[in-house]
Amino acid sequence: MLSRVAESVYWMSRYIERAENVARVVGVNNQLQHHLPGLTAEQWDPMVKVTGDEGRFRASYEAASRENVIEFLTFDAANPNSIVSCLTRARENARSVREIISSEMWEEVNRFYLFLHEADAPRRALADPHPFFEHVRRSSHLIEGTKNETMEHGEAWHFSRMGRYVERADQTTRILDVKYFLLLPSADDVGRPADDLQWSALLRSASAFEAYRRAHGRVAASLVARFLLFERDFPRSVQHCINAAQLSLHAVTGTPLRRFANSAEQTLGRLAAEVDYTDTADIIRAGLHDFLDSIQHRLNSVGNEITRTFFAPRGRAGTGQ
Repeated sequence: MLSRVAESVYWMSRYIERAENVARVVGVNNQLQHHLPGLTAEQWDPMVKVTGDEGRFRASYEAASRENVIEFLTFDAANPNSIVSCLTRARENARSVREIISSEMWEEVNRFYLFLHEADAPRRALADPHPFFEHVRRSSHLIEGTKNETMEHGEAWHFSRMGRYVERADQTTRILDVKYFLLLPSADDVGRPADDLQWSALLRSASAFEAYRRAHGRVAASLVARFLLFERDFPRSVQHCINAAQLSLHAVTGTPLRRFANSAEQTLGRLAAEVDYTDTADIIRAGLHDFLDSIQHRLNSVGNEITRTFFAPRGRAGTGQ
């Protein structure tokens, strides 16, 4: 298939997934604020730090207040990772491959885009954030379901799936990083009185609370980290996402699993093997943040190698970053 088409569907899915996960990060904070209002003054600044856009935020906003952070992460067109910016790019990519995606999928992308551009959307997001950001998440789910039910499961579908799972793995590590910045400056802070409530809010932000409780029952920091990182059967765990992306990559190339014929397969295969043999206890002792930061860098390398391998000449196909 044309590299232009492959890159467009890959980035379309990455941007939709990114928009959903920004909504999840904001959801973590709103849940914490509802249950623990005493944390309000200190909980919004880390939201900007873990997205990697702190410098851009500081250049435009005086303080990391609730209003400023929600505006920056949701509606600021100058922020390339805001929900509005992500949906704008996703829609541009979808429009460029109208011959590949279904008309139903195109309609759902447009509905999502128009919802975010309604004149009173910023007011509604601040006045009642829960239903607004839930709508963002449901819109992403609807697009994904429509894609799976109406699009041929060939190369374009696999590139879309690759993009979604690489992005989802990265964003799951960032959701965990939110918890680290807020509450775990050291391992000694695990188990404070409010800890169970805050880890529960984190699980709910990843739609993982019920699945986690079925697997482990009680809420404990190390078990939550293990579940979101290494639970193979949970679709938002890092390990599940990496394995799913690897399956789609090999479906496109035809290379048997555990072998590689290009740098993308080699880079992703090495990451998959490392995650397969990592122990949660060692991560907690050495520092959860450092491990998550390493995984994020490795996932960036995977994305770069996918681009280098399939989307040549670089910079001419799609609208990815």
